[in-house]
Amino acid sequence: MALIESMSKKVCMHSNVYFRTNKQTGVTYSGKLCNPSTEEPSAAQIAAKARFAKVVTAVRQILSDPAEKAKLKAEFKSQHRIGSLFGYAMHKLNSDYDAEGNKIGD
Repeated sequence: MALIESMSKKVCMHSNVYFRTNKQTGVTYSGKLCNPSTEEPSAAQIAAKARFAKVVTAVRQILSDPAEKAKLKAEFKSQHRIGSLFGYAMHKLNSDYDAEGNKIGD
């Protein structure tokens, strides 16, 4: 359907059905969020969220530097496992941070 092909994320704020189109293949996927958690996040979940935020910040800094981005892009093009440059950078930098979100080696 032409309507769904152009959609991404939720249909509306109240919906629990999500749509995602794979940019490389053009295939549209849908999913439904069933029984979302109503409990408060645990300390481990909060720590994982903070760690993820630090890795994302580091990736954005690397991708904003043209020289670093060009170097990373060359590495990215030589592999076929990860489909996006941002995803490849996340994968590569993920091992540089410990469980608390501190950069290893600093």
